Amino acid sequence: MQIITEPAEMQVIAEKLRLNRQLIGVIMTMGALHEGHLSLVKLARESAGTVILTIFVNPIQFGPDEDLHRYPRPFEQDVALARSAGVDYLFAPEASSIYPDHFQTTLQCGKLGEHFEGKQRPGHFNGVATIVSKLFNITKPHRAIFGEKDAQQLAIIRQLVTDLNMDITIVPAPIVREENGLAVSSRNIYLSSDERHKAGIIYQVLCHAEKRMAGDEKNLQSIAQEVEEMISSTPGCRCDYVIFVDEKSFELAEKAEQGREYRLLIAAFCGNVRLIDNVKIRA
Repeated sequence: MQIITEPAEMQVIAEKLRLNRQLIGVIMTMGALHEGHLSLVKLARESAGTVILTIFVNPIQFGPDEDLHRYPRPFEQDVALARSAGVDYLFAPEASSIYPDHFQTTLQCGKLGEHFEGKQRPGHFNGVATIVSKLFNITKPHRAIFGEKDAQQLAIIRQLVTDLNMDITIVPAPIVREENGLAVSSRNIYLSSDERHKAGIIYQVLCHAEKRMAGDEKNLQSIAQEVEEMISSTPGCRCDYVIFVDEKSFELAEKAEQGREYRLLIAAFCGNVRLIDNVKIRA
């Protein structure tokens, strides 16, 4: 595995790979690699000849009161995990090379980035769209693998690729879960053992919602209210939002129609740790 830190060098390597007809798959991360990230690498290995993994803690997607400075950065551990997973190139630039002095140009996500996570974290998705576009330009992939855990982010990246006519296939990867169903996340390290146990309620309510819709319940707001009450009744846990959206448009959905697909989005706190999760459900 080769470690690259300079954008220009990564671009030259990526261009040579393309000229040699190598299919490039990219996985974009902020480091603190875990089983979820490694599942993306495995998916990339299955569908591309060369795998590039990026590690970059993107400052412009963090709000002023968020955890940018305490975000975990175990770089040596990440290098070892990436190498053992079969990554070919690890691109880990410094912030100064991605956002040099006088950097001005950013992307705006529009309506899709303003609701749900975007409402709670203003400007977050504009920062995500900007760095994803830059990393696409630097790594020149044919395919990019993104996890379904960040469902709204995935929807925004798909829209970005469509709107800007990028010749890149976006490959969704299933959520990887811990034994109690908790979605694997870098932020899980902030949970105490008791909080980690209680956080299993999030997966339980996702399963509850699936059963309710399988039982022919069409009132999505009613199901969302049940889910919120179940989370809030768990000591130490509270909801930020519980929302159903249409899978295709990602717009708020209130009543299910037979045969359509919906996604239940949850953001909840266990202690002081904010967790997100989701499930796709066909009515």
